Amino acid sequence: MVVKLPEVEPLDTDVLVLGGGLAGHRAAVAARETGVRVTLAYLAHGASPFVLGCNVPIGHADPRDSPEVYFEDMVRGGYGLNDRRLVRVMATQAVDALNELAAIGVPYARDDGRYLLRHLSGNTYPRSIYIPEGTGRLTLERLHARCEDLGVEILSGWKATVLLRDAAAVVGALLAARRGERLLAVHARAVVMAMGGLGRLYDDSTYPADVGADSYALAFDAGARMVDMEFVQFEPTVTVHPAACKGLEMPTAMLGDGAHLLNAEGDRFMFRYNPAHGEKRIEKARMSLCIQTEIDEGRGFPDATVVFDTTVLSPEKREGYVSHCKRLRAAGLDPATDSPRVRPAAHSLMGGILIDESGWSGVPGLFSGGEAAGGVHGASRLAGNGGSDTLVFGAVAGRGAAAGLQPAKRRDWKRIEGAALMPLGAALGRRLGADPDDVKAAVRGIMGRAAGIYRSHDALSAARVELEALQKAAEGNLRAATLGEAIKGLEARNMALAARMVVNGALARTESRGAHQRRDYPEMDDAHWLVHIAHRRRADGALVQETLSVQQ
Repeated sequence: MVVKLPEVEPLDTDVLVLGGGLAGHRAAVAARETGVRVTLAYLAHGASPFVLGCNVPIGHADPRDSPEVYFEDMVRGGYGLNDRRLVRVMATQAVDALNELAAIGVPYARDDGRYLLRHLSGNTYPRSIYIPEGTGRLTLERLHARCEDLGVEILSGWKATVLLRDAAAVVGALLAARRGERLLAVHARAVVMAMGGLGRLYDDSTYPADVGADSYALAFDAGARMVDMEFVQFEPTVTVHPAACKGLEMPTAMLGDGAHLLNAEGDRFMFRYNPAHGEKRIEKARMSLCIQTEIDEGRGFPDATVVFDTTVLSPEKREGYVSHCKRLRAAGLDPATDSPRVRPAAHSLMGGILIDESGWSGVPGLFSGGEAAGGVHGASRLAGNGGSDTLVFGAVAGRGAAAGLQPAKRRDWKRIEGAALMPLGAALGRRLGADPDDVKAAVRGIMGRAAGIYRSHDALSAARVELEALQKAAEGNLRAATLGEAIKGLEARNMALAARMVVNGALARTESRGAHQRRDYPEMDDAHWLVHIAHRRRADGALVQETLSVQQ
């Protein structure tokens, strides 16, 4: 039986924002406030509901804090690899972003009119704004309400499968409905890519299931450069026990408030690695390495964990983490009398789509913000900067897209949509071949073995060959009896492609820097590697690697 694609439904807009998290919603609000038509399309909300805080150098906890100090913290924490243009944008616009969010009713914690600020790892001063009941969730709720108030067209439950292209320009996206066999072609004069990061390229990961590295693959296919893909941040303190809370990030802010890390021998081991401050004033990449070293050298627990001691906190400090205490107690562990056990897990990517100060990717019509974009964080991301990135660069990308609309003109939409449908059409109806889920599992296995916290030449070289073969299999030899299975095949291919960029960059970078650590090259080498490694698509589809100077 011949299986046909459903008829494509058209939709016109000015700015199409792809992604339902904080960056996407911020982009939609910012673009709509300029007066253009905006459509916000997303499958789900990604990791944004779990954001714990956002750095803002407002100085309410310590008047010595400032955008200048924040800038210096980011560059130091990023091991000098940060794009200084983007760091300046983040440092100087974070307070404005806070004021804009407060104006629409986001209830960040305050006392007598001053914001309460937590001290997160890698930051000189306390500067993380938060909401005890859930920072990401409640910020997202207010932004969503603001989108509705402004008249943003919201398409929930739709997955972007490919960007529509006319010559070199991006002119929209082909969306597939999560339920039912429907396809929607959104015609747009600018597109904002805000669909998050690497997703579940690792078995041990904090990412939700709806984030799958599509941002990078879709933008790469459209001609954008990917930068710093080798720098995968491993969240240092992710819960393993109790099992019902597996994957829950224990906040490094709790360490700033006085919680301890203990190995199986009961030692507060961080003072061996960071003698002056212990668990405090150390950025996440280094903390993850310290914890992993304890585990690798046999001082962890049998399940490869260490203790995150919450019992030493004052009740006031501990109970201020409302959602964490609630989840732990629901799992049968009272953080007042017992402690969770944790270990590092894949959490975020410092790299992504190469952008400028307006969020532009260099491809006509394509902008990006949040974790889909790269460059601001360098080789490691300060704790609390993931949230700040979404709120600052989400708005930057939205405004950039509204200001950078391509001229309205007649286009051959039948031809454009036909080209976008080709990958789905080619796969649909194939009843023999590999299972897409098996390919995804294989990618995760390879990444865990070769591109974890510690890397080596031999493991990375083998991974590069395996991933290239998996991508080829995903592009031409996967089962797809239905549209849903064909889309799963595209997801598997996108995962393999993104994983190849991570591995290729890690193999090329013969040094250790930030979140990228080579056992065979343990030292940082500024003389040769204070540069970005970038990937782009050649005209024949091949993956090309190059180096770029760090922007000052």
